[in-house]
Amino acid sequence: MSPAPTPARWPAEAIWQAVAPLLPGFTVEVLPSIDSTSTELMRRARNGRLEPTLLVAEEQTAGRGRLGRQWHTGAYEGTGMVPALTFSLGLPLAPREWAGLSLAVGVSVAESLQPALPGADGGQPRILLKWPNDLWLQDGRKLGGILVETASLAGAPSEPRYVVIGIGLNVLPVLTQGLSTPPACLREVDSTLTAASALQRIALPLVQTLLGFAEHGFAPFQARFAQRDLLAGRGVTLSDGTQGTAHGVAEDGALLVHTARGMQAITSAEISVKPQ
Repeated sequence: MSPAPTPARWPAEAIWQAVAPLLPGFTVEVLPSIDSTSTELMRRARNGRLEPTLLVAEEQTAGRGRLGRQWHTGAYEGTGMVPALTFSLGLPLAPREWAGLSLAVGVSVAESLQPALPGADGGQPRILLKWPNDLWLQDGRKLGGILVETASLAGAPSEPRYVVIGIGLNVLPVLTQGLSTPPACLREVDSTLTAASALQRIALPLVQTLLGFAEHGFAPFQARFAQRDLLAGRGVTLSDGTQGTAHGVAEDGALLVHTARGMQAITSAEISVKPQ
């Protein structure tokens, strides 16, 4: 008889010890299954539970992406392996400006998982950032996504909001049918990565990024985003049909697109950008 699969060993204690000095009251929770980690933290926030929380799910039955898209995750049947890292970080935050937050998060995650830039990483696929909130590999396949949501707290508009950063990353090859191009996975970047080890790489730098963003905004992340900008210099088509060429992002995180009407700064969360 073959041995039973070894459950994922999540580094909850190590993450808590690293992050708690920065976020008083911080907790780490790992759940075997939930509809959506972001949905759960938003539910808690609406019920007055506003403590900083890292919520991890081994399975999501109603995961959500940008524009309401669904993303289902679950263990490889019979293996006990967790094929995707799905977690949300919720905390009160009061940045000077909210614009560019998802881009700063993307920079943090990409640098945590693969800090080396081209020419220094042995030819492995480089993690790129597709405005406004996706992580891709160089070969044009999506690796994961970021969803930022906020809940207003009682008080003046200048008071902190409870922000929930939801992150989903494929760790193992995705078992899908009907897709002409299968999604990418972290094992293609680093064959040693698991959902648990990826989380440990990401967690502390992500918290540090959020605290830095609250103090200084997106501007300090602009050049780092540019190093991994998937769209820069490429033809793009906006969701309204407008075509142009992407020219990087501004200090506030807006996507700059040169069109027949001149340079446009794209900021709306309802804009979908696809390479031509």
